[in-house]
Amino acid sequence: MNPLAWLIGLVLPACGFPAAEGLPPAQPIDVAHIVRPSTPNTALAAPDGFAPLPELATPHYPVPPDRLFALVGEVAASQPRTFTAAIYPAQLQGQYVARSAIFNFPDLIMVQVQPDGADGSGLIVYSRSVYGQSDLGVNRKRIVAWLAALQAKLPPSSER
Repeated sequence: MNPLAWLIGLVLPACGFPAAEGLPPAQPIDVAHIVRPSTPNTALAAPDGFAPLPELATPHYPVPPDRLFALVGEVAASQPRTFTAAIYPAQLQGQYVARSAIFNFPDLIMVQVQPDGADGSGLIVYSRSVYGQSDLGVNRKRIVAWLAALQAKLPPSSER
């Protein structure tokens, strides 16, 4: 870890740790009861009709839920400075920590796959900052990047 991150860790403790360390243990999130803060340091992507209202809509994925969950896990593992905090296979939920390059600020990302019709799936992605009032759009950009990476992993529609 760079010395600047260690120094910031004296004031913002979670910045002084690597990977998913230094944060409270991850617990499953009940996606039906997500309460977003009033600060603009979160982003949410979910299917149409989801509450709270997401700023990004996720499509219907014509793949089985377990397959989509595995693909989302591959996407998370491929992201820079992103680490697994917890995986809840029974809920098809994964939680990740993404760290900023210089200051090691942690952001928390939760993904949940839900069955959506016959052999289809829905996806919820909730990304939020641990520190700060604003994230300068980082959480939204992250979700957009993850969704694009996921789309690239899906087989062409004729092969599904």
